[in-house]
Amino acid sequence: MRTLAVPCLVKTPKRFSGPTLTISPLSQKTHTHTNTPNPPMAPLKPAAVDYFPSYLPDPDVRVVTSAGNSIPAHSSILGLGSAVLESVLEEKQRMSRREGQMVVRILGVPDDAVSGFMRFLYSSRCTEEEMEKYGVHLLALSHVYSVPLLKQKCTKSLAERLTVENVIDKLQLARLCDAPDLYIKCIKLVAEKFKSVEKMEAWKFLQKHDPRLELEILQFMDEADARKRRTRRHRQEQSLYLELNEAMECLVHICTEGCTDVGPYDMDAIKRKEPCRHFSTCKGLQLLIKHFSSCEKRVNGGCSRCTRMWQLLKLHALMCDRIDLCKVPLCRQFKLRMQQQKRRDDAKWRLLVRKVMNAKAMSSLSLAKRKREAEPRGIKLCHETEEHLRRRT
Repeated sequence: MRTLAVPCLVKTPKRFSGPTLTISPLSQKTHTHTNTPNPPMAPLKPAAVDYFPSYLPDPDVRVVTSAGNSIPAHSSILGLGSAVLESVLEEKQRMSRREGQMVVRILGVPDDAVSGFMRFLYSSRCTEEEMEKYGVHLLALSHVYSVPLLKQKCTKSLAERLTVENVIDKLQLARLCDAPDLYIKCIKLVAEKFKSVEKMEAWKFLQKHDPRLELEILQFMDEADARKRRTRRHRQEQSLYLELNEAMECLVHICTEGCTDVGPYDMDAIKRKEPCRHFSTCKGLQLLIKHFSSCEKRVNGGCSRCTRMWQLLKLHALMCDRIDLCKVPLCRQFKLRMQQQKRRDDAKWRLLVRKVMNAKAMSSLSLAKRKREAEPRGIKLCHETEEHLRRRT
């Protein structure tokens, strides 16, 4: 009888509250027992072979667990389910000429976890109870023996059961078993609940024995904070650019159509008590225009409100593409002056114009997207209303 040494899971000394598993390398040595008989195996549990279809031939492989229990299996099924087991079994079959039942030892995990692993190789199914009890062991087995579907299921199941108490253990396991999805979810939970996580014994042990992982967690937290700051700053800038774009549109509206108190020179002002319905900044901009028209300090640049009005008029001139038809005051004069005099601050103004135009375009795209998403819901609601009325009649 041949005995094969295959990749197995070996328990390491207890370091934290959750299970700790390490992976031993694939052994290339073949142990052939010629004179010494095989050690006696523990009796087989009936539940271990409940996944055998009746039409399969007799098993030609025995899977031995840490407790010494023997589970019969078929080399063809193991090879189809696991690329590692297929490679190992083919190699040992080529190296040995003796006939007999091969032995595969899966050590370091509970017997029920091995039974669940074997059941998955035969049926591609795993119960919720097995996932809840042995999800950690099944993930390690799926990584060692290269079973992607089981690894995906275990990753999803463990991610759904993450808590502050077990997140450090699951993070180490995800890093060990190369499970990036689980790793990202664990490290996000650690960053989100860091004040609670750092009080756990697992975190204190991590600081002493795995400083590299601690550094990864702290770097992720710093990068997450930096991303939040950048996002917040970007949103504030976009809000400012959108306000400037609205001010430009409102300026054209006042100088072309007129509003409550201010209008073009060739039209009478519209006297209305209600506020403007088109722009939220219309009232403030009208007050600024009225002040600008009557202020005595604007020539010498001593009025901050007039300086702001000058900047709005210059920004409009840079954005306006209707030179001959534009009714905004000083639009043509600003354009001619900027063409004749190239100043150092023109690049900053062009950059500001580009950012305002980009913010306007992005706002238009997001508004169109929201409208497209709202239309199917509105159509569906109309159909449901019509169907309800039809049934009532």
